[in-house]
Amino acid sequence: MNTPALILLVEDDVLLARAYMAFLSRLPCETAHVASAAEALAFFARRPPDLLLLDLLLPDMHGIELMRELNERGLACPTIVVTVENSADVAVNAMQAGALDYLLKPLSPERLATTVSNALEGLNLKARLRDYEAALPDGGYEGFIGTSPVMRVLYRLIGNAAASDASVFITGESGTGKDVCAEAIHNRGRRAGKALIAINCAAIPRELMESELFGHQRGAFTGAERNRDGAIALANGGTLFFDEICELNLDLQAKLLRFVESRAYKPVGGGQELDSDVRIICATNRDPLEEVRAGHFREDLYYRLYVVPIALPPLRDRHEDILFLARHFLERFAREEGKSFTGISARAEAELLAYPWPGNVRQLQNVIRRIVVMQAGGTVDALMLTPAPQANPPGGGASGGAKFATQIRPLWEQERAIIERAIALCGGNVIEAASRLGISDSTIYRKRAKWRVVEPESAVSAD
Repeated sequence: MNTPALILLVEDDVLLARAYMAFLSRLPCETAHVASAAEALAFFARRPPDLLLLDLLLPDMHGIELMRELNERGLACPTIVVTVENSADVAVNAMQAGALDYLLKPLSPERLATTVSNALEGLNLKARLRDYEAALPDGGYEGFIGTSPVMRVLYRLIGNAAASDASVFITGESGTGKDVCAEAIHNRGRRAGKALIAINCAAIPRELMESELFGHQRGAFTGAERNRDGAIALANGGTLFFDEICELNLDLQAKLLRFVESRAYKPVGGGQELDSDVRIICATNRDPLEEVRAGHFREDLYYRLYVVPIALPPLRDRHEDILFLARHFLERFAREEGKSFTGISARAEAELLAYPWPGNVRQLQNVIRRIVVMQAGGTVDALMLTPAPQANPPGGGASGGAKFATQIRPLWEQERAIIERAIALCGGNVIEAASRLGISDSTIYRKRAKWRVVEPESAVSAD
């Protein structure tokens, strides 16, 4: 936070208030004290504090009622309750009203300082996250759609990589957007005005790959009726993107290694060496180190290319982005097809959130496109998702994939779907979603941490 946090202490016991203020004076923050709920409300009207340190037994109003009043006025702020009321019901009510923590009197200086310090650190992290979110374009970045935490990290990695000319090695499952990542790095770098040439190592026949990469001279082979530039020449001054680099045969890997080391090459059938200044970006949906160990990829080439690694997250790790992506694709395809869709039903949203999406963003895109093409319009409901063919349906069997819309999911997954949907509807704002669900934001963070542990175990037991 750019300015010191302001802590408001609401405590009617003057001696305790003086002691607490002395404890807090050791922390990097501003402090203020009032003795009643009315004074607290007046203080909030003048200058809302960053953190509230609240006694519950106030002379004019119970502290929980004060918290609810602040919520109704839109003035709620992170609150630490300090009270003599050692009651489970009171503690639960305080947490439901939005309290960060519940401390019992008498309170040691160390406990108070630790609790307040942790709260201030949380405020600082949230402020930094808001600043970072404000610096991002709405909804995405350079062709990517999504603002989930893992995607924000990815955007930062892309920005850092783009500032350099070092080789970038992109890994990720099929459908995660490796080509989009390569284009984003190129567009953000100093070569943005030059060519970005992509060569798909899996799609070009082996006997043609050398010519596609290095070009050829007239008469080099049957059918070579004129000189032809290859991808290396066409990308001169710009970026050369090798998609599915692990599919490149070993002979060409040796020639590519020589070019990477010297930036010199010979066209097929040519005798003169040529130079090309290119930035190299590679991508694969395999584990490149495993390919090296298996003898399918040269170790020396791997270490030459694997300078800046970027791993793209699968859609199942971008849970907050699923509904955002689905709505984006629905609007886009409806516009392309000249149809009118009013949105996605709550049941359909729950199904979208519960599904693991083995085909990632590409699979979600295809599901939404199929719905737009096959349906007349209106609201997308869960039944429209039923025919979606899945290569690896949850549960393993063919019958499981055929019942996508009617699967009985574990309770934790349904709870997760409800909470993640609420967060998505609140634009990713966890605090607002927690308020509307009637729980604290700390509960959501705790459940999310638990889900990250439970989900892999669930996946293992389902096999």
